[in-house]
Amino acid sequence: MNEIFLSKSSYCRCVQCEKIYWLDKYKPEASQADGNESVFEKGREVGELAKGLFGDYEDVAFDNDINKMIKKTEELLLDKPNIITEASFVYDNNFCSVDILKNDSDGVEIYEVKSSTHIEDVYIDDASYQYFVLSNLGLNVKKVAIVYLNKDYVRGKELDLGQLFIIEDITDLARQKQVEIRENIDFLNRFMKAHGGGSEPEKHIGEHCFRPYGCDFWNYCTKDLAKPNVFDIRGMQTRTKFKKYDEGKISFKGLENDDINPKYLEQIDFELNNRKPKIRKEAIKEILDSLKYPLYFIDYESCQYAVPKYEGTRPYQQIPFQYSLHIIPAEGASLQHKEFLAQSGDENLIRNFAESMINNLDEDGSVIVYNRTFEEKLVNNKLALMYPDLAAEIERINANIVDLMVPFKNRDYYTKEMKGSFSIKYVLPALYPDDPELDYSNLDLIHRGDEASDAFITLKDKTPHEQKAIRQALLKYCELDTYAMVKIWEKFKKVIE
Repeated sequence: MNEIFLSKSSYCRCVQCEKIYWLDKYKPEASQADGNESVFEKGREVGELAKGLFGDYEDVAFDNDINKMIKKTEELLLDKPNIITEASFVYDNNFCSVDILKNDSDGVEIYEVKSSTHIEDVYIDDASYQYFVLSNLGLNVKKVAIVYLNKDYVRGKELDLGQLFIIEDITDLARQKQVEIRENIDFLNRFMKAHGGGSEPEKHIGEHCFRPYGCDFWNYCTKDLAKPNVFDIRGMQTRTKFKKYDEGKISFKGLENDDINPKYLEQIDFELNNRKPKIRKEAIKEILDSLKYPLYFIDYESCQYAVPKYEGTRPYQQIPFQYSLHIIPAEGASLQHKEFLAQSGDENLIRNFAESMINNLDEDGSVIVYNRTFEEKLVNNKLALMYPDLAAEIERINANIVDLMVPFKNRDYYTKEMKGSFSIKYVLPALYPDDPELDYSNLDLIHRGDEASDAFITLKDKTPHEQKAIRQALLKYCELDTYAMVKIWEKFKKVIE
């Protein structure tokens, strides 16, 4: 009998790194898990929809007492043929709930549902573990399949589950992994027995800390590394960082003369030697000379739905739900502000966003953004495809876009405080240190783009009082993004005087 209890999720985490199980048990307070409501919501929604793929089904309701789930499953298995969702099993202390179990007269089929648009190796580990449990209980597992989202599916007025989901048979792969799974489980039992009672195991960090998922214990496992270190270098590939780490080149001091990208060396040099800001005035002047009034400083907030919510959209398409717009109509004119924030239940949300933006960008001035790839390619170009009657206006807006991020990305403007990043969340405090008006941490509820997205997606589940507070926080957050761009523009003007 096993001495540890494994679920399919804990098995997959242990395959990534066996120390995760030990840390979960003995040092759970060291975890820095970021509970993202919208991620859980997407997974839940996809899972619930997929339950209906094969018609009517019997659901095994979650219970903290897994024995009740197992007993319910055993009862439903007798009533074949049928479809059972969340069918629950335990073999030798290895537990799993099967997302969809097709229970036929001659055996069963396992369908593991994922809210992704492709198959990862870890999904195969997950489904293969379920095969291990069920087959060792004596069930004839005829088929194992991964159910995932079709990235090319475009929603019509109604959802088409047959088009939304792709079902990929991985039965042969699952069978090939059975010896490996038994060996992994035996190893984990020996490992936990050897390190029982809180005797912390030694485990070197490596690329497994980030694959397939970033580990919640990364900060704990790297707490003794010199600060700053190779993992603080912006833009360097993870495998390169670990190569340098394995060579013993960990601290910035140990890397300052290394043969690496000049941008990385520049970050190291500025940090170690406290360099003064680097400003190429001609590059800044080129940006300023390209601007024409009225100046439109605009920023979008968007979210992604795993299951496309609006007609004409695909899984995980960027759905713009908000913008902030600061306007300077002419040289010396006062700053104006306009904004749009959709109602979460608005079926015409995307169209209303586009029309509002076009109406407020009615003159041919410079449309100033921070990272044009997002606004132009991921949002505007999609809007033009969805609404051909608006395409000419959207193309006009695109033609007027100026990207304020370019000088920072190209290192034409760089300071030590930017820490190798050109994100506005690093650039702004570097240009305006200790300015509370420009400090995102002073905002209520929402401080980052992912928090804004998460807040809008989950808005419908909040009370009216909470919704009002969240909407106000969304408006303040997005407004700061565009006001930040105004302040960057002002700084540009000042440095070339």
